[in-house]
Amino acid sequence: MGRSRRTIPEELLLLALDPATGTTAQPQSLDLGLAGAQLVELALAGRIAPDGDRIAVVMSRPTGDPTLDSALELLRRRGSPVRAVHWIGGPRLGLRQTYLTHLERCGMVHAVAGQMCGVLPTTRYQATETAISREIRTRLDNAIRTGVPPDPRTAALAALAHAVGLGKHLYPGNEGRSSRSRLRDLIRHDPMGGLVAHAVMDVQNGVAAQPRRPSGPGGSPGARTATARTTADATGVPGQSRRHGHGSMARVGAR
Repeated sequence: MGRSRRTIPEELLLLALDPATGTTAQPQSLDLGLAGAQLVELALAGRIAPDGDRIAVVMSRPTGDPTLDSALELLRRRGSPVRAVHWIGGPRLGLRQTYLTHLERCGMVHAVAGQMCGVLPTTRYQATETAISREIRTRLDNAIRTGVPPDPRTAALAALAHAVGLGKHLYPGNEGRSSRSRLRDLIRHDPMGGLVAHAVMDVQNGVAAQPRRPSGPGGSPGARTATARTTADATGVPGQSRRHGHGSMARVGAR
């Protein structure tokens, strides 16, 4: 797997970075989204495939990306397909920091040391390659505004952005309401992205205990309940409080 192309976890993290504050929007749900984004990237690389609401390894050959290969090896060791909600809801200690460090090493962000309350050491991350962040955002904007079905990578990125609650970060206020709605609708354009995005939302809702009944082409998840949709319209993420907004910051060693 060549490194000339940015991975979906990297793009999701760049979308979540606030250029003004150096903090990450929706940090708690973003951690789940990054785990889900790894699954989508591995599926696009032909290493895994959906099996109902489960994930099956179909090729164990490494991709060449150490972080993805670590996830692939963990999936392989399971020995049988694993439910997406169980995988995404599992411990992912340090995953966000791993990707922030990688982006810093690649020169796409730089770390700014600081303190919280004048005592606790913190690290914020400012984007340095703003053209890359603009290109990612432009792809998402075009998918939303043109109505043209996006490519699988952009569709999956849109699905994950909605699932982790980035809609109000990317398209704030009343003027962004229609864009947030169309961002949510893009979830249907990629079966794997849709499966993973729904799993991310299920983990946040605490409904991972019961298997989802597959529906639609390829066994991809169908429509969510009216209650979940009502909550999503109100907060951007089903079951997620408004207080998980832009104020939390990425810290060295944070989850």
